[in-house]
Amino acid sequence: MFEIGNSLKEARERQGLGYSEIELATKIRAKYIRALEEEDFTSIPGDAYIRGFLRSYAEYLGLDGDVYVDEYASRFITSWRDDLPPRRERRKLRTNERPIERRTVLLVLAAIALVAILVFAAFSIPGSSTNVPGVGGTQKHNRQSAPAPMLVLRGVGRGTYVEVRHNRASGKVDLQGTVEAGQTDRLPGDHFYLLVRTPAGLRITLNGRPVSLPARHNLRILVTPKRTTRLRG
Repeated sequence: MFEIGNSLKEARERQGLGYSEIELATKIRAKYIRALEEEDFTSIPGDAYIRGFLRSYAEYLGLDGDVYVDEYASRFITSWRDDLPPRRERRKLRTNERPIERRTVLLVLAAIALVAILVFAAFSIPGSSTNVPGVGGTQKHNRQSAPAPMLVLRGVGRGTYVEVRHNRASGKVDLQGTVEAGQTDRLPGDHFYLLVRTPAGLRITLNGRPVSLPARHNLRILVTPKRTTRLRG
């Protein structure tokens, strides 16, 4: 067991990040970020939002989001359910209300059946076409032609040792080894953790955008389409 809030706060302060900067990058409002750090989960509207905010915030800081969500679920979900008020018993329908409810259900079913018949008839008329200009083939073609997100590493000079993991420092290893001069490696995706032994020996682009590498030996960074974050360690 560990303290969720203090762990998040310490990771944020180690990286020198402010609430406004995190809000811009994660789209999580600053007041909810503070609530996570203070473990004030009652200020966040709903369990699904708490889990989503907790996972996104932790992974943005380079932490394992699943660990934080599991810790939250084990410590808070049960106690919250115990505090919920008892469910009200459903009010029994009066005798004169039941025929009205049945008629309403029958009318809705009849309307659905009528719509289905009209749609079937429209598609069965000779010469009719299901291709709507600007909706069918064109959009499908645009989706297929959009390039997949890609991280590209190119060795320069003497090359350098590189370790690339998916999403975070504890993620799946996508590449590990020395990228020699003239060597190019392409990795699909748009969120990566990188350890670069000698940044001067490497050129990186993400989705065609150059990634700036600080001149620091054993550089550790998180690369996303919106920003590059240097990690301490």
